[in-house]
Amino acid sequence: MEAPLLSLRLSVDYPGKTGVLRELSLDIGRREIVGLVGQSGCGKSTLALAILKLLYLKRGQARGSIHFNGRDLMALSEREVRGLRGKEIGLILQSPMSALNPALRIGTQLEEAWKVHRRGSRDECHAALCEALENVSLPGESDFRRRYPSQLSVGQAQRVLIAMAVLHRPALLIADEPTSALDVITQAEILQLFASLSEKFGISILYISHDLLSVATIAKRVAVMHQGEIVECRKTGELFQSPEHAYTRQLIQALPVVPRAAGASVGGK
Repeated sequence: MEAPLLSLRLSVDYPGKTGVLRELSLDIGRREIVGLVGQSGCGKSTLALAILKLLYLKRGQARGSIHFNGRDLMALSEREVRGLRGKEIGLILQSPMSALNPALRIGTQLEEAWKVHRRGSRDECHAALCEALENVSLPGESDFRRRYPSQLSVGQAQRVLIAMAVLHRPALLIADEPTSALDVITQAEILQLFASLSEKFGISILYISHDLLSVATIAKRVAVMHQGEIVECRKTGELFQSPEHAYTRQLIQALPVVPRAAGASVGGK
């Protein structure tokens, strides 16, 4: 069998708060989309920060192992990890308007992201930026790249973030609540975009959300997180048909049910 792209066993503590993650175990295969679902505060974003080795920003400490593409990230220096962030592991955050710099044009921000890991001529850079924008169904022309974030819709801004995250064709993309700020139609479009990018470029995705239905739309497997642990991780269909853990059953039972129109009967008669 092919070794997983990511395999981790982690515990994480914060000052004054221990056991934020407790012996958490998760594997992600190559070209696989795995959904991570759980209520707010269960540790989902902490896991994302741990994989990227950014826990120090919140004074967190991790114990365990994070094996990614044949390397143990826990054994790498900060300089070595910086070479992976954005190039081999991409990140998409929850609020696109907060993640983008309001004072810089879209093209400038994309260009800076390209130059972090690539060297080349200005023409090569612009060609890469145009391709990245077109891959997320945005115009690559200079007129669009000259816009500021405030001149974009929230959906367009999220697509810009996705273009930036896949600019260097990372092996793994971490999407942390990427559709929570979007309307329902735009959410569906972004979910489809993730699926198509994964298929087109062979990118594995860890899709983090509190919304079980959105996760189920694109994920091959779903990991259910509760109080700092993954209590169940199974193929999506199996999880819905026969959930094993009580918390998983609770999540599924809480899903909304669309009522039939007044007077409608089964079979439409």
